Amino acid sequence: MLLKDKKIQKAWTFYDWANSVYPLVISSAIFPIFYEGYVDSKVMFFGFEFINTALITILSAGYFLLLVFILPFLSGIADAFNNKKVFMRFFCYLGSFSCILLSFFDKNHLEISLLLFVLTGIGFWSSLVFYNAFLPEIADKKDHDSLSARGFSMGYIGSVILLLVCLILIFSSPEEQRPFYTRLCFALAGLWWFGFSHVTFKRLPNGKKVILNDKTTYQKGITELKKVWKYVLRTKRLKRFIYSFFVYSMAVQTIMLVAVYFGTKEINWGSGSNAKMGLIISILLIQLIAIPGAILLSKVSKIKGNLFALKLSIFIWILLCFSAFLVYDPIHFYFIAGFVGLVMGGTQSLSRSTFSKYIPKATKDTSSFFSFFDISEKLGIVIGMFSYGFIEQITGSMRNSIVALVVFFLIGLLLLFQVPKEEISIEAYG
Repeated sequence: MLLKDKKIQKAWTFYDWANSVYPLVISSAIFPIFYEGYVDSKVMFFGFEFINTALITILSAGYFLLLVFILPFLSGIADAFNNKKVFMRFFCYLGSFSCILLSFFDKNHLEISLLLFVLTGIGFWSSLVFYNAFLPEIADKKDHDSLSARGFSMGYIGSVILLLVCLILIFSSPEEQRPFYTRLCFALAGLWWFGFSHVTFKRLPNGKKVILNDKTTYQKGITELKKVWKYVLRTKRLKRFIYSFFVYSMAVQTIMLVAVYFGTKEINWGSGSNAKMGLIISILLIQLIAIPGAILLSKVSKIKGNLFALKLSIFIWILLCFSAFLVYDPIHFYFIAGFVGLVMGGTQSLSRSTFSKYIPKATKDTSSFFSFFDISEKLGIVIGMFSYGFIEQITGSMRNSIVALVVFFLIGLLLLFQVPKEEISIEAYG
């Protein structure tokens, strides 16, 4: 049953407002700068020596791989018992509380500190599966692009507000107290995420209570997954889109996760605090331009179709990768950052809304369908991050890692051309 309630739709977009502080404050801005400045360039982790940034990329790839295995199973259970909200809330709490505890980050206890970093990421990405699965339930297909774009725009606005608060706290404090206020920002991000998420939880429909120790529960979860997987294999449009999304996600998400680390090491910022300020300006530029970028590409998709808009965004990504390989000066980095913002929001938003349009109409198994969407993204991230981190670890330069991302974008673009505009006739889902 479609829940076309404006209040529910508004509440749904508020989760983007709540959780987007994680990808900005933790993944992109404050934490990377803190980590690069606080942790030694070479670190010991469980007895093995790593380049600090390579360790982050490899750990990130590791927990994404874990998500690939556990989330499809959980989403099947969520669909079987109609309780997406329960799982969404659990992972939201896991991520937000781990984010708060990340404020105790200590390089002398790096294993424990990075465990909190991993748990925060698991909570964020896992909650998104169940959050995204509500989209086809609360809006008509014709509204998916605009509602998805609205959600991402809300996220960018909310995250920029908190980032500005964090920057004021950090740079208005005495030099010797800045590490403390930097850690405080991690706690603020977690509290923001936890607090505003309840605007969403208040409005989203409740499901049935799940009994996790009941064997039939797991059996029903597996049954839901098998049913969805068989349907996907019988399609052409949905299956081919997932293939394409899988490949270009290797590059898109990797760039979003490592952009600041790249800027820190590969751009000639000069002396003093120029690097920190330059990176912060770049991050703000990306976030602010991402808002009109998401809206602009949704408009393009309305006129020329979702596939055209996605092809355009990926082509721009390819040009940006080639440009980044050649960039050394801050002014050129700012230019690239602006274009990254332009396509970042639109690519994410359109990918989500396009997939939501391709799943069977009125299906109740939205979590299971979106789990396959999520598997494609996470497995893509695993390959992208491992490739990026491995190449840096072997060659000692992030610039060489950019080459792999260009290859991923090119293959993803070619596969996107194989997606038919209309679904080939198949038997009904069920």
